[in-house]
Amino acid sequence: MPTNKNKRKAATHSKPNVVKNTQQSGLITSHPKVFILVGLFFVALGLYFLTFESQDNAMFGLAMLSLIVGVVTTIYANITIPKKNKN
Repeated sequence: MPTNKNKRKAATHSKPNVVKNTQQSGLITSHPKVFILVGLFFVALGLYFLTFESQDNAMFGLAMLSLIVGVVTTIYANITIPKKNKN
């Protein structure tokens, strides 16, 4: 075995630890607070349809669809709100 091995330094191949914050270019991710309000509006509309207008099967289905869309939109918009770092 050779005694003089040429070893490469690990620092020459490592990449700098620079993390770039790139915002996704979606509509909900660019305006999350507006879509939280839109989602809450759909939830309120679904509850209204469910309470007062649900005598017909179509209105019951519309109420359920509105509730589901409102809850999903509100949760997704709440997740995409940027968190503030405490560093």
